[in-house]
Amino acid sequence: MNSTTQITTNNQDTQPITSTQNTPANSTTLLDAPQRGLVGLGLTATLLLFVYVFNSQHISQSVLLVLGLSFGYTLFHARFGFTSAFRRLMSVGNGQAMRAHMLMLAVAVTLFAPILAFGTSFFGGEVLGYVDPVGVSLLVGSFMFGIGMQLGNGCASGTLYAVGGGRSVMFVTLLFFIIGATLGAKHLPFWINETPSFEAFSLATSTGLGYAGAWAVSLVIFATIAGLTLWVEKKKNPPKMAQLPTTKGLARVVRGSWPLWAGAIALAVLNALTLMTRGEPWGVTSAFTLWGSKVANLVGVDVVSWGYWSSPARVAALEASIFSDATTVLNFGIMLGAFIASAAAGLFQFTKITKGNLLASIIGGLMMGYGARLAFGCNVGAYFSGIASFSLHGYVWGICAMAGTFLALYLRPLFGLSVPKSNDSVC
Repeated sequence: MNSTTQITTNNQDTQPITSTQNTPANSTTLLDAPQRGLVGLGLTATLLLFVYVFNSQHISQSVLLVLGLSFGYTLFHARFGFTSAFRRLMSVGNGQAMRAHMLMLAVAVTLFAPILAFGTSFFGGEVLGYVDPVGVSLLVGSFMFGIGMQLGNGCASGTLYAVGGGRSVMFVTLLFFIIGATLGAKHLPFWINETPSFEAFSLATSTGLGYAGAWAVSLVIFATIAGLTLWVEKKKNPPKMAQLPTTKGLARVVRGSWPLWAGAIALAVLNALTLMTRGEPWGVTSAFTLWGSKVANLVGVDVVSWGYWSSPARVAALEASIFSDATTVLNFGIMLGAFIASAAAGLFQFTKITKGNLLASIIGGLMMGYGARLAFGCNVGAYFSGIASFSLHGYVWGICAMAGTFLALYLRPLFGLSVPKSNDSVC
């Protein structure tokens, strides 16, 4: 990064953590007392939602709610970030979090390969991965998303778990994420039909490698990327990631911070379980499009005339309860899981909103929502689940989002948002 770029010290990162964040990794510093009232509130809300979904929807929706809770719980405890991982690598060359991504993807492809090759879902349905075209729409959308997640201080999954943790400005990011996703749905036919694109390409089915061969190639790619991050670190000698205070034994599962490797493995397993439950991998942003389009429809906008909503299946989703939408149930579960985890750790609190991070959240949310729709998904649906499904578009998404992150490093200081420096503690 150019040394003349202005760097501020106002850290507005997504994680809702305490001032003890620089405690050494082996610390057993006493954590804040659990917020028992909030924990009870979260558990009560979860129970009521579970009972409603169980009685009104297919049993798979109840399973997905539990998986969503587990996603949110894991994301919070591991502070597993996509936004911060990209930023750390591009700003100071710290690749610890990116190596955790590679571990997550390695476990995911190992689980996805036999499921996609031979499996059916737990409920007898077809199992399909996310394999989408590579074209201008993907390039533009993922680049926009890369900028947006750095300004909005959270990706799709990060926005949900930060909302669950009480970070006030992320409610703004979520609102404009939904608006951007809805606008993206309206304009998507243009990007799909009027701009150049190649056919969807799978390492497994488009190459003759099969799933076993694609699995082996994927592992080589992940190992190469991990090796490159180590090479960059050797060249730049960046600071290590700051460690969060934690505890020992089983108490760490409930209250302490988790190591990144544990979060990576847990997320990969949960994604495979999601694939087996609903027949598709984990995704986030299609629900945002649904929520925004439902609101637009209520106020008189003819969303059914949009090409995105032209198929009978999508029209049915638009007319049905949001709780019949699998991604919606997952998203609600993520927010509730993060809320319960943050309250159990004594960390739930609403945070200050400044003019700078408010404006950045508006712009970032819009760019993420619009970009995700153009790019066939976000950091979860396109990057994580796309690569886990052996799709080329997942790798392209990651490269373009990284390019957007690099540009955003020069934009963040304009909004009073920090950029890690070589002598900073990276958290």
